[in-house]
Amino acid sequence: MSGKQSAGLLLYRRVGAGVQVFLVHPGGPYFRNKDAGAWSIPKGEYDEDEHPFDTARREFEEETGQKPPAEGYIELEPVVQKNRKRVRAWAVEGDADAEHIVSNQFAMEWPPKSGRTIEVPEVDRAAWLAPNEARGKINPAQWALVEELLDKLGVSCNGDDA
Repeated sequence: MSGKQSAGLLLYRRVGAGVQVFLVHPGGPYFRNKDAGAWSIPKGEYDEDEHPFDTARREFEEETGQKPPAEGYIELEPVVQKNRKRVRAWAVEGDADAEHIVSNQFAMEWPPKSGRTIEVPEVDRAAWLAPNEARGKINPAQWALVEELLDKLGVSCNGDDA
């Protein structure tokens, strides 16, 4: 397949009759003041020689500083984002400390075309969100991943049993 490919984990936890999903916010100056549509599942790009599931688990750890669950993964249907990147994802029940993430850093040119490079965290924050709140924050294409998870779990967007 040509084009960029990404793989990630949609971590969830049960809360009463509903669920919460774990999302991350990209770091760096470009996303500093962006909220709606900017959040994502922890994910990263992979090459043809790397298995997407291995990438998803590795990226979760790199972006949060926490180990992903050992088992219980549900493969979800891939989605294609507006930038044409194909995202493969696995849902898994587990827990993560959204208040204490430790993300890897990357170098970027900032301001654009300045020739100056700065180091920024790949992820600057994380949160556990109810589906109805996540809908307004997550990359619009990735919302389908949350919907599929809710369907598989028999839970409505509002957190009630379906």
